[in-house]
Amino acid sequence: MTIRSHRMALIMLLLVSFVWGAEFVLIDMAIESLPVNTFNALRFTLAGLSLIPLFLLSGEKVRKDQLLPVIQKGAILGAMLGLGFYTQTEGLLHTSVSNAGFITGLNVPLVPVLGFLIFRTAASRAVWAGVLCSTLGLYLLTMGDKLEFNYGDFLVLICAFCFAIHIVMTGRYVGSLPVIALSISQLFAVAIYSSCAAMLSPDPAFYLPGHEAVSWQEQLTDPIIFSAITIAGMFGTAYAYWAQSACQQILPDYKVALVFATEPVFAYITAWLILDETLGMIGVAGAIAIVIGMLVSELGDKKHPPEISPLDHTATANPELASKSAESQKTA
Repeated sequence: MTIRSHRMALIMLLLVSFVWGAEFVLIDMAIESLPVNTFNALRFTLAGLSLIPLFLLSGEKVRKDQLLPVIQKGAILGAMLGLGFYTQTEGLLHTSVSNAGFITGLNVPLVPVLGFLIFRTAASRAVWAGVLCSTLGLYLLTMGDKLEFNYGDFLVLICAFCFAIHIVMTGRYVGSLPVIALSISQLFAVAIYSSCAAMLSPDPAFYLPGHEAVSWQEQLTDPIIFSAITIAGMFGTAYAYWAQSACQQILPDYKVALVFATEPVFAYITAWLILDETLGMIGVAGAIAIVIGMLVSELGDKKHPPEISPLDHTATANPELASKSAESQKTA
């Protein structure tokens, strides 16, 4: 399917952003009765499988000399990806969906900052301004009227750093590897790590301590758990990858960045509608500051406009585009 209309492309990208935001609520509800590692193992197995048809239809080829590097790099990057999604999902048990959505969005301004700290790549004034604005927003969002930075907020902040480091590493090391194959390798790596963690955990794999024991068939046919795994695994991965790749053929990257800045906003709206969550005035101010920081960091650098990669927001960046971004930063 070829996308020719700018309006249709924007609608499709808004749907992607909505899925990414709304799945926070579904995941939050699912992990109330399914352990985090079990959920992630199922989610990323389905995510990896859902990208295989795209790989076959794309005509992408993996040469024999690329097979081992794809597996090795996928395992390394998948470890960072797995830690990021574990801390995000576990964090949802201890903080609000709204906080998790906005704090995860901090990975956007963190990418160029970590690139500067780790590899000494240049960061523009706009990037630093975006970081300062986002940091202020983080303080207002998490501290609020209670002046308390809780354990869940801390875990999701670790998630944001993991996602940012993952994108930096992807752009630095794997610019010559096939894109979809590397993404599939990473997704299956996360599934394997999560499965091992679920098996090694002293807790049961298919019900939580303190809950009544149930069969795995009963849990997997639960509408909330089934929906969360399906939407996060398929629509948040395969559809998102295809839609972004197709829409970016006719939309400039700055419009894509603007649309994807709505992801934490959708997370908050769905949490408000379904879970009756509210941020309060100070929290709202913090959330707005984080979104502004994301946009300033993405759009404020006139010399190096944003290069948004498929699956950036689920932390499986397009290595070819990411490597171009890294190279442009090095020459700044």
